[in-house]
Amino acid sequence: MITFLCALALLIGGYFLYGRLTERVFRPDDRPTPAVAHPDGVDYVPMKTWRVFLIQLLNIAGTGPIFGALMGAVFGPVVFLWIVFGSILGGAVHDYMSGMISVRMNGASISEIVGKYLGRAAKQVMRVFSVVLLILVGAVFTTSPAALLARLTPEWMNTTFWVVVILVYYLLATLLPIDQIIGKLYPVFGVVLVLMAVGIVGGLLAGGYALPELSFANRHPQGQPVWPYMFVTVACGAVSGFHATQSPMMARCLRREKDGRRVFYGAMLAESVIALIWAAAGVAFYGATGGLQQALADLGQSGVVYDISVRLLGMFGGALAIVGVVVCPVSSGDTAFRSARLTIADWFGIDQSRLPLRLAVTLPLLAVGALLTQLNFDVVWRYFSWSNQTLAMITLWAAAMYLVRHAARPWHSVICAVPAAFMSGVSCTYILMAEEGLRLPQSLAYPIGAAFALACAALFAVAAVRRARRPSSLQ
Repeated sequence: MITFLCALALLIGGYFLYGRLTERVFRPDDRPTPAVAHPDGVDYVPMKTWRVFLIQLLNIAGTGPIFGALMGAVFGPVVFLWIVFGSILGGAVHDYMSGMISVRMNGASISEIVGKYLGRAAKQVMRVFSVVLLILVGAVFTTSPAALLARLTPEWMNTTFWVVVILVYYLLATLLPIDQIIGKLYPVFGVVLVLMAVGIVGGLLAGGYALPELSFANRHPQGQPVWPYMFVTVACGAVSGFHATQSPMMARCLRREKDGRRVFYGAMLAESVIALIWAAAGVAFYGATGGLQQALADLGQSGVVYDISVRLLGMFGGALAIVGVVVCPVSSGDTAFRSARLTIADWFGIDQSRLPLRLAVTLPLLAVGALLTQLNFDVVWRYFSWSNQTLAMITLWAAAMYLVRHAARPWHSVICAVPAAFMSGVSCTYILMAEEGLRLPQSLAYPIGAAFALACAALFAVAAVRRARRPSSLQ
């Protein structure tokens, strides 16, 4: 319990302390935001800050802070450290910078941001990479809620049925103006998400469950190494490149730059609180990491969520929690496809104010996503997780270069460069070791991963010195 409360206090304190530092480094001002300068009634729509915050939270939450946290908790209480410090120092900085740089670039998608600050070649790679990632996200966030809904409904309403229903909803949410379905439903869903998290904590305390205390020991039943697997598995609960694809959507709805910390940095820390709760619940409920891993193997991620929710809160509370777990992925899946539409539109200069053109971009994306839902969830999740963290790495390097050019002092870029180097090591080491990667032994993967991180840092330092000598602009 002490570890959980300390972790919660750190996340709250991180918003006020490190979040304020991040804001000061970026220096938001009173210039008109894209939503105010040229609203189009579809994607550029000014909305109230609390509404933008809740939409951003639902956009980035998905099943990541729930499924990822449960799978990360198999490593033991050491996962709390990554959720807390990964979010404060890396994930929330990543989300804030990607959102605010997009505001400064007229709501540009992450691939356009990367292209501006890392070069044309990086832009082309990022365009393809981000669209592939977004389609993977859409597929993951179709399969998981469909499987859970199939467990709760009559037999004829099977997983395939719910996949079709969810994809139809995605079509509507992707095409319609953002202030209609998304802008109206997400605040309600946000309340459900918060109540779900509070209910799980209350159920643990009322049931007398012992929340795990901090330990640096690796408690993975099969001895899977913490580095780099845990850092990739948790993903959305600590650092997530997917968020960089979502923040530009809210950058097109923000009314003031100075609201950015509440929306982008705040939503990431709120998501980390959710991840913290589910990581603690997974170990506490099943008694040990071995029990949690066995439950995940027997029931799957959706089954574990169902089991914990119903047995802790009863049928009413369990239904509330399950609605939250269904809403989370659906609310990220629709915005994943919407973000893919916007990325492709930015790429090819397709006017999105016209419905037929929006439809022409959206239908192929949904078709590919539907095909991917037929693949094994665990396989898709593994590729999503690595792609996710690699995207975060690239985004952080781009943000670091932005700060070199526009911060009050070029060395302020370390606020992004340090987590960027860390994530470079994580992504490289993982793909070298993982089953879906090169399957190299630790003795080779670890030094190569470290060398890659150092090489990225060195290249950044050289580029930063060159950029710092050039005149700054207001862009």
